[in-house]
Amino acid sequence: MTDAPHTAAALEALSALADPQKASEMQAYHKTDRPFLGVPVPQIEALVKDWRTACSLEQRLALAAGLWDSNIHEARVAAAKLLLQARIRPDDNAAWALITSWVPQFDSWAIADHASIAGGKRLVADPSRLDQLEEWTTHPNMWTRRAALVMTLPWTRLNHPKPADLAVRERVLGWAEGYLDDKEWFIQKAIGWWLRDLSRHDPARVRDWLGAHGARLKPFARREAQRHLGRQIKG
Repeated sequence: MTDAPHTAAALEALSALADPQKASEMQAYHKTDRPFLGVPVPQIEALVKDWRTACSLEQRLALAAGLWDSNIHEARVAAAKLLLQARIRPDDNAAWALITSWVPQFDSWAIADHASIAGGKRLVADPSRLDQLEEWTTHPNMWTRRAALVMTLPWTRLNHPKPADLAVRERVLGWAEGYLDDKEWFIQKAIGWWLRDLSRHDPARVRDWLGAHGARLKPFARREAQRHLGRQIKG
């Protein structure tokens, strides 16, 4: 087992994989001012796997915090992936607190989505945390509002939802209804994404929701939500 890396060593390992040309392309694509190294996600994941094995939970949290605070794109992706486990023992409260401290700093979809996937794992571990997300649905930061939908995506993908899971779905569909007049592209896209994923497992509920509210969605979001429904109808 390798020694647990400090933030400086982890950043050095990421920098060793840098591709300046790709970094320039990524910065132009994501349209943010933060530094990019041009490191592909699979290479980040390989480093994170080693770091996670080497670290205690306390060390992992410290490393994730340090990587996030560097403001480097790939380091923030790595920070989120350090907290991606379904189970964090003995207690995941500190991991949840760290992830939620990042949410107000979201400013681009890629980093927001990586962190939200980690947050979704913590929500599944303790669904009572949904109360905190409900507060985000009226937050002035669009990315915070969006995170409430992205973090709850695990509930769209259940093949055999229990009554409590169905209640979560209905709760989030209520949030989505509250977003209908929000014209931000990324909010509308997130509504469509949530409904699209749910349609794979409960197409009838998505059809009902769209029948009641779909006319208020932007056309592109409605198309996203319906992407799999036509296939299921024909089948």
